[in-house]
Amino acid sequence: MKRSFYQYALKHRGKLVQDEYSQFAEAMFLDHSFPKSSIDFQEVSQYLEEKAHPVLRASTFDRMWEEYEAG
Repeated sequence: MKRSFYQYALKHRGKLVQDEYSQFAEAMFLDHSFPKSSIDFQEVSQYLEEKAHPVLRASTFDRMWEEYEAG
């Protein structure tokens, strides 16, 4: 079974030197309404567009999603 995007992105949390991926992962982790079980691009993308959180940027999500799909 494929792990969710949320589970994939959590691997970027906790870096000593923060980058945009680790900041995204931390903000996602702290957002209790994030669709944690989703493997659907549209569902997560729509959530991020509606949330409009400054750290949960669409450009960062798009790059992370490409890596998630390739992984």
